[in-house]
Amino acid sequence: MTEPLDWLPDGTPFSQRFNDRYHSDVNHGLDQARDVFMRGCGLPEAWAHQPQWRILETGFGLGLNFLVTWKAWREDPARCGVLHFTSCEAWPVSADDLLRATPQELGPLAQELSAQFFGLLPGVHRLSFDAGRVLLTLCIGDAQAMLRQQSPRADSVYLDGFSPKVNPELWNVHLFKAVARCCHRGTRLATWTIARAVRDDLAQCGFEVQKVPGVPPKRDNLQATYNPRWQPRERRDRREALPDVAWDTTGTQPMHCMVIGAGLAGSACAASLARRGWQVTVIDAATAAAGASGLPAGIFAPHVSPDDSVLSRLSRAGVRATLQALQPLQRGMDWDECGVLENRIDHSPGIPPGWTTDARSAGADWSRPASASQCTDNGLPADATACWHVRAGWVRPPRLVTHQLAHPGIRLLQHARVARVDRLSRNHDGPAPWQALDDQGQTIATADLVIVTAGFDSHQLLARRWPLQALRGQISWGAHARQVPATPWPHAPVNGHGNLVPAFPLGDDHPSDLGWVLGSTFERDVSELPPSSEERAAAHAANFEKLRALVPRLAEALQPSFAAAQSSGQPPDEEMGAVRHWSAVRCASHDRLPIVGPVDHARLPGLWVSTAMGSRGLTLSVLCAELLAARLHNEPLPLESRLAQLLSSERQG
Repeated sequence: MTEPLDWLPDGTPFSQRFNDRYHSDVNHGLDQARDVFMRGCGLPEAWAHQPQWRILETGFGLGLNFLVTWKAWREDPARCGVLHFTSCEAWPVSADDLLRATPQELGPLAQELSAQFFGLLPGVHRLSFDAGRVLLTLCIGDAQAMLRQQSPRADSVYLDGFSPKVNPELWNVHLFKAVARCCHRGTRLATWTIARAVRDDLAQCGFEVQKVPGVPPKRDNLQATYNPRWQPRERRDRREALPDVAWDTTGTQPMHCMVIGAGLAGSACAASLARRGWQVTVIDAATAAAGASGLPAGIFAPHVSPDDSVLSRLSRAGVRATLQALQPLQRGMDWDECGVLENRIDHSPGIPPGWTTDARSAGADWSRPASASQCTDNGLPADATACWHVRAGWVRPPRLVTHQLAHPGIRLLQHARVARVDRLSRNHDGPAPWQALDDQGQTIATADLVIVTAGFDSHQLLARRWPLQALRGQISWGAHARQVPATPWPHAPVNGHGNLVPAFPLGDDHPSDLGWVLGSTFERDVSELPPSSEERAAAHAANFEKLRALVPRLAEALQPSFAAAQSSGQPPDEEMGAVRHWSAVRCASHDRLPIVGPVDHARLPGLWVSTAMGSRGLTLSVLCAELLAARLHNEPLPLESRLAQLLSSERQG
């Protein structure tokens, strides 16, 4: 839930919970952010020309430290390649209060921040800015517990929060131990308090502490450097990660990566690594988005469950990541965040009870019971049991794939089938590279890192290391003119048992025509393409039954068109109103969760995988790519560590 603020007569924000001001005035807040925290940690000089810099903050508050640091990064010609800012906050304020409390000079940045400052349920939320080069990871919950769970690596630490007198839990030795676990030798820490207990506890945790001249009205501030007398235990994530930079041992040439598969998963991985300085070669046996990612249009929406299950939490993180990736695309033509109506055909509400009983619950930013008008506008009875997914909509997957592959650091090789990948002998100058070979044993490309994202074809490339299951999906789709309102099309996408995108632009060549998509079938252990005419007819019949359950009124209107498609089973003419067919093969793991991570870190270093997203590629592919990049580079994870472990390639096989 959001934390309500009071506003004092002078415009200063005041916390009811802690009975204290956030800062004495705007100028003091700005000076503290610049002089106490940034300069106290040696910034911006310390991050100059670094591939990444990782800042950890113990209290996000009104976001002033983040905004000031972000502004300094933007203005610094020697800035680091990627800025990571991880911050803990037990009681997040509302986006409106955040904007109201921001000084004018930071207004444009605060507007960008507030646009993503929604749905902050307990857990981890990744916010992305400046084309993914500024990444804010918000850990919502008790700081000590969140840091122990996440343990994000830190190059700088901003120790901030309400004073030890009113918020002692944020200033005790247990929290400092959790902070220390995130540090490496040389990590610098800064804070505004010089309380003796704070100094002693930091020293006990391995920090060398000193008082420095303060920012008025304070006489002194505190700075510290992590340099314990003992040897810190090496972390497992550090052992599996590549060097902190995506460059060779001379520091002059970017490392190379091969991504096998140019669909949603592959293009997302390529884009994530290219932003981090890699040169990426993407290889596909056909063309980009030729497989399951070639769906004419699809839905992205969070999953809901009364107990807020693993899939529900994972899907929200995925939707947030997908929305961030879609922002540069043309809204209304390539995608739209128009909301999605979920017809709860089992008549269960689905939404956790707390989301509907507490008006301040962040859950309502994601999903809420559908209103009577939302039901009737989308073809359901006014009293239907339904959810309205606020952060949801439709997207044309090929447009997203094309955009993600457009980075200048990415090279696309099409019509190049990879039969196997082999590791070459070790170089004297660095790690042993990998090569991708075709059916004749000819080398297609070589690279320091290989990421397999080839859907069900990953099964063969990885020697059946995981029991991947083929899932053939067939959809029914068609076209209708904008000017023909006779058919009762819903205003928004509808999902439930199957899903319907009622209207999306067919493309630049047909600006006046809209397409619709319905499906999909879920044919386990079937990988044959194309389907026979009998199988196509059966798929149309199955999809029509789903439409009857989803939107009965629309099914009645489309019944003649579906009857014609089922009777022939043949591809129809490209005429308006005809029901067409599309099919592809997806793949899933035994537990229906993606597989992300190293294939075998000890025996096959440099071979990684991101696959098995089933029917949720639009929701999960970008998130999985960022998770893979975070693990490779020792970055803060983009989701809760417990969820990351459930997606890890090491969980099975």
